[in-house]
Amino acid sequence: MASGKGSGTKMVVWGLMGLLIVGLGGFGTANFGGGVTRVASVGDEDVSTNAYATALQNQMRAIEAQTGQPFSVAQAQDFGLSQQVLDQLLSQAALDAETARVGLSVGDDAVRRELLNIDAFKGIDGKFDTEAYKQLLARNNMTDKTFEADLRKEAARSILTGALASGITMPPSYGQVVVDWLGERRTVSVATLEADALETGAPIASDSDIQAWYDAHPDAYTAPEARRITYAWLTPAMIMDEVDLDEDALRQLYQDNIDSYIQPERRLVERLVYGTEEEAQAAADRIAAGESTFADEVTARGLDLIDTDMGDVSEDDLSSEAGPAVFALDGTGVVGPVMSDLGPAIYRVNGTLAGSEISFDEAREELAAVMGTDAAARLISGLLEEFDNDLAEGYTLEDLANETQMELGTLDWTPSSEGGIAAYTAFKQAAAQVTLDDYPEILELSDGGVFALRLDEIVPATLMPLDEVRDQVAADWEADALQQRLTARAEAIETEVASGAAIAELGLPTETFTAITRQDFLSNMPEGFMDAVFAPGLQVGGTTLIPGENRVVIAKVDTIEPPTTSEENTAIAESYITSAAQGAATDVIDAFSEALRAREGVTINQTALTAIHSQMQ
Repeated sequence: MASGKGSGTKMVVWGLMGLLIVGLGGFGTANFGGGVTRVASVGDEDVSTNAYATALQNQMRAIEAQTGQPFSVAQAQDFGLSQQVLDQLLSQAALDAETARVGLSVGDDAVRRELLNIDAFKGIDGKFDTEAYKQLLARNNMTDKTFEADLRKEAARSILTGALASGITMPPSYGQVVVDWLGERRTVSVATLEADALETGAPIASDSDIQAWYDAHPDAYTAPEARRITYAWLTPAMIMDEVDLDEDALRQLYQDNIDSYIQPERRLVERLVYGTEEEAQAAADRIAAGESTFADEVTARGLDLIDTDMGDVSEDDLSSEAGPAVFALDGTGVVGPVMSDLGPAIYRVNGTLAGSEISFDEAREELAAVMGTDAAARLISGLLEEFDNDLAEGYTLEDLANETQMELGTLDWTPSSEGGIAAYTAFKQAAAQVTLDDYPEILELSDGGVFALRLDEIVPATLMPLDEVRDQVAADWEADALQQRLTARAEAIETEVASGAAIAELGLPTETFTAITRQDFLSNMPEGFMDAVFAPGLQVGGTTLIPGENRVVIAKVDTIEPPTTSEENTAIAESYITSAAQGAATDVIDAFSEALRAREGVTINQTALTAIHSQMQ
């Protein structure tokens, strides 16, 4: 549930800092819209052009980070993201107008405390740096007065929303209903019917069956719209034979990465350090006499074993005295006392990890590939200007392929294209965005290669000739016919089971799943199995069919039991109660802000919005 002032103010601070961070990335408080300062208003409370531009850019960047693909302003408008951002800002403006109307605010001390806690304004000593604070604001065309006013405004808003949300709870029965649903346990017996159990066997498609299926399902055999692209490209792999590898440089590369090729023996070690050598010796003597164990000594010191764990170490990782002693031990056991970096200590060795060594000759092929690829990439980098000049002088992609080391290729590209140049993200993005009017330009690939492309035509979606897809059509018809026969036979068997026949006596492969819940996953059952056997209307003795690939499962519910009483189920109930209360609080705040917007009136400056969208293209 939304809580009080402290939590709300922290969220406010992060919101304001988000504006600054985005501003440093090139947007933030830049002057969008020229002399226009607002895109909308609720009553007398404005939504500024900068606030809208920053919020929209922030959301677009978040989507780009999630998808790994560019996200344009046009897409933001098409998907309704721009309207969603504007609605959020209008709701905030409505709440700000209400706090002003009722005189709700926070004092200077509260604003000062929040400023002092913002990490972005702290110096290297961890304290608030006034100069850094003013410089950061100045770079974003803000003053300390406007920033602090915004901070004060948002803090007041958090008090208002906290008051609206306070006291909103959900009854315990809500959480119990969820637990009852999630934790209900069912024991289910199943029989699996497959093609080998059919008397008729698996169906085989005739020519007439294939033709009829092809005619009835044209969408399944229609190639999607494609972009016919001609491209010229050059990758390091294409010119590896032109690279001369220096043997001394290869050996130096081997030495530079020697830790990757030579791994010394390592041991799993725990270390218990003492204040004096006498204390360490006494502990070692007790362990040697069988009066104590290493674990007992750790506990006696008020420690846990995790406090002594050093992980896997080499001899060089230990002190000059401890290393030889630990690695002289044959097998496992306790060593010491010996002097460690921290003082007298006893060591317990729990295991040995054998060392390994890959010689230069064994690693040479790998080293040559790394060095050759790097050298070839540098060679290509040196040719970039030449390729650019060739295109600027009127070379076509065909000319590039004829006159340079670049290779020519064509493909009908779709977003699902794979392999070759289509495997590169840079090519995918360029292929998706190129137009018929674009001139080729040199672009770089992630492995140091380069390419240029040209869109020749848009190939419309086309029904593929039957001869090209005959095998697939036959397989599709046979799969459908088999599923129909399996389903018909399974329905007959289900009737037998419902009439009292035992699952185990059907002559089919059977299995029983005991006390399963909706949260379980059965990897050997078809998709949708859990939903089917937990269907609300399916009671004890009830049966159901679950189709799968080339099979049908007949399932019977043997028992239904309530959830167990456990800490986990209690935690689940409390979690859902809290989540529901938070959702209800959000709904209350949204409804309140909507009412405020209706009361105060909303004005939209469409011209300003259009100008911002244009500048962000």
